[in-house]
Formats: sequence, structure tokens, C-alpha cells
Amino acid sequence: MIGIKAVRQLALSFPETDEDPHPIAIGFERRAFRVKKKIFATLSEKDITVNLKLSLYDQSVFCAFDKSVIYPVPGGWGRMGFTFVNLKKVKKTMFIDALTVAYCNIAPPKLAAAFLPR
Repeated sequence: MIGIKAVRQLALSFPETDEDPHPIAIGFERRAFRVKKKIFATLSEKDITVNLKLSLYDQSVFCAFDKSVIYPVPGGWGRMGFTFVNLKKVKKTMFIDALTVAYCNIAPPKLAAAFLPR
């Protein structure tokens, strides 16, 4: 399990990341984490989940672990790589890995380079 406070700290630890309300639709209470105005993760405190923007390949790798922990968002969003993480079930190390991949997929190459294997 990983707590809400830890999610915020981890997401905001990436360079040039900020947190704002996610203006998806009325009634959605999600916080968006952005790098250069592009969302790489959203947080729902109510549902205790994080939604990550992954490539389809990365999504398949993380979802292969356990679909009750990490799983595609239902419908078209999931087919574009959007992936839910159940914060009550995920191990911290796996969450950090998935969050880092989401950040690197969205961040400009110069920012992402610091987190990619050499």
C-alpha cells in the first residue's frame, strides 16, 4: 500500500512537475500531475487510485503482474494506455517504477533522461 501523501511527494519530486485539479468533467474529483502542462498521472483520493498515462507496451508489462493491482482504464481510454493503480494493493517499489515510466513517457527528453537507464 502507498498513501495519498506519498503519492503526492513522489509525483512532485520529478522535475518541473505541478499539481492542479483535473478539469475532466463536473463531479470528477481528481488531481492532475503535469510536466510542461501534459498530464502523466491523476489521483483520486476518494477511490484511492492513480491513473497513469503509459504506452500500450508499458501498460501490458505492468498489468501482467496482477490485474487487481494495475489494470487498464475501461473502454477507449484504456486502449490509449491509461492505466489504474490500486493504491491499497500496490507495492511502493512497483508504484515508483510505474510512475517513473509515466513521467518519462510525457516529459521532454532532456527531463526524462535523468530517469532512463544509460
